[in-house]
Amino acid sequence: MQTCTWAPTTFSGGFVVGGTQPRPAAPSGKQLRDLIAGYVARVEALGFSHLLMAQRWWGSGEEMEGSSLDCLAMTSWIAQLSRKLELVTAIHPGFFSPTAIAKWGATLSAITDNRWSINVTSGWNLREFDMFGVDALEHDERYARSIEFIEVLRGAWSERIFDYEGSFYSASGLELEPRPVGPLTVFQGGQSDAAISMAGAHSDWMYLNGGDPDRVGQIIERARAAAAASGRTLRFAMYAQGLCRQSDDEAWDEINKRIARIDPELREKRIAATSGASGMWASHDDLSMLDTNEGFAARLIGSRSTILERLEIYRELGVDMLHTTISDEAFCTECLPEIRRL
Repeated sequence: MQTCTWAPTTFSGGFVVGGTQPRPAAPSGKQLRDLIAGYVARVEALGFSHLLMAQRWWGSGEEMEGSSLDCLAMTSWIAQLSRKLELVTAIHPGFFSPTAIAKWGATLSAITDNRWSINVTSGWNLREFDMFGVDALEHDERYARSIEFIEVLRGAWSERIFDYEGSFYSASGLELEPRPVGPLTVFQGGQSDAAISMAGAHSDWMYLNGGDPDRVGQIIERARAAAAASGRTLRFAMYAQGLCRQSDDEAWDEINKRIARIDPELREKRIAATSGASGMWASHDDLSMLDTNEGFAARLIGSRSTILERLEIYRELGVDMLHTTISDEAFCTECLPEIRRL
């Protein structure tokens, strides 16, 4: 099983817990450079295969992340720090031109020996769209825009001279020189009907939010069928937060204490803030509120053996990559080495 974690692009927030403590300022200068370098070194030492740069340009710092760093600048910086990691940059169509990203990505591909991939994220944070003057469109229209974005990227990478005329994007005689050094791998998010349809016809990987096996299995089954209808195959990465302790009881005692600290007002703000999504954050499970992508809802919580048994269920469903964090030291040291051998 491959493993992925977040790049350090966001600071403060992410837990729906009230309090009066001031949020720390985001680091800058040498402090930030040292933080990033140390983080990347640790991620590589832990054996992660992928590092995901989120495009999260705004968050309230309460129900969602606060300060955030740009996805393109962070990818470029981490490219020169890393040696093995596959760098996956999340891009919201509408915020960027696909022709410009095709050129930028081709350059990253050359610099990193083709260790760059894209995560085309159609977007759900409607206030973020408004802040940056981007038309959010209706939900399914955002996926139609994303499909064109991918078509332009793939065309620019595969054809020496590329023309395109779509409803959202166009290109005339586009030439990428120097040429990209390898094939383009496309990840995507989303779990709605529109997302599944796009994945089946256009993407290589789907990032899934955390959830119970029934929920995750149904999404995988539907997406596989969509891919098969297009004569394609599709792979799946699931986000899951791990919390490993000596016993299941000890782990769940800690989780229940975290649940007890959920602020009802911030919970409702989280629900409102994610209303632009469809199929994600739909659960009323308290565990889905403990981080920003429902990671604890996958229930990789307990002893080492319990976590590995639980993850084996997801692997059998078709999860090929675990997307997680490095926040729990015991999970990193006790479970990750075994997970990579699944």
